[in-house]
Amino acid sequence: MSGGAGDQSAAGTVPAEITLALPDGQTVRVRLRERQEVPGPYRWRYLVGVPAWNAKPEGVEPAEYTVWVTDRQLTPIEGVDLSTVPTRRLPGPPPPPAPGWVVWPAPERRGRTMVHDAACRHVGAGGKELSTLEALDALMRDGARACHECDAAAALLPALELGKGYA
Repeated sequence: MSGGAGDQSAAGTVPAEITLALPDGQTVRVRLRERQEVPGPYRWRYLVGVPAWNAKPEGVEPAEYTVWVTDRQLTPIEGVDLSTVPTRRLPGPPPPPAPGWVVWPAPERRGRTMVHDAACRHVGAGGKELSTLEALDALMRDGARACHECDAAAALLPALELGKGYA
């Protein structure tokens, strides 16, 4: 791997074990060989080596199948150091985060929630980021409101109005 700006040197790098979720729901331990920052909705892609077997006339031998995946398919293994995996970043400043929404307890009333833009200053640490459809579903629940201090009310409330009568 070349050592360009923002790249981690390949010298001394070691693949790290990580868990891969297969399409059928099974999980398997794989080797994380490389991570690469890319433009698009999934900011990082990961090259993993999946264990396999190769049939030969002399018998069967272990092999490895490599494939690029997103972080949605991977789960770190507790105690495994990922810092030795080669990392390639895009040149220049990091791209802005993808827009997302967070549901947070409303401060003025117990049991009520408020939907915020993920970057809203009123959101504390630890909130789960939601897609736009998940945020709209959250707003349809009793006691839910959209924050007027960030983009949540301006972006989500008109979409809810458009959907009335189509339930």
